[in-house]
Amino acid sequence: MSKLILTVDDSASMRMLLKASLAAQGFQVEVADDGEHGLERMHEVKPDLLITDINMPRMDGFELIEAVRAVPEFRGTPILVLSTEFSDEKKTRAREAGATGWITKPFEAAKLGAAVRRVCP
Repeated sequence: MSKLILTVDDSASMRMLLKASLAAQGFQVEVADDGEHGLERMHEVKPDLLITDINMPRMDGFELIEAVRAVPEFRGTPILVLSTEFSDEKKTRAREAGATGWITKPFEAAKLGAAVRRVCP
């Protein structure tokens, strides 16, 4: 059974690119367009893995990670950050919020798939 991944990004083109890249590697993919929508979708689809952007309207990625980790059901769900940001300060903040890993945009499909398989075997 393939893993279900929820991707959260405010860019429609990035959501489409992520969905196409991950689906081609055998993953099921659901999408959300910001942190609030992402939190709603977490409860609806209960994914095996969350991939989130950081800079989004309404609720950013840091707030989403903290909100997801506050739900006991999702404390063990791996969370990857996929962002154009790459400062150590932001990576540390994401890790402290509960992120499992960090991938910098633009991404290579094969490396993203490998990262997904590593944190969500």
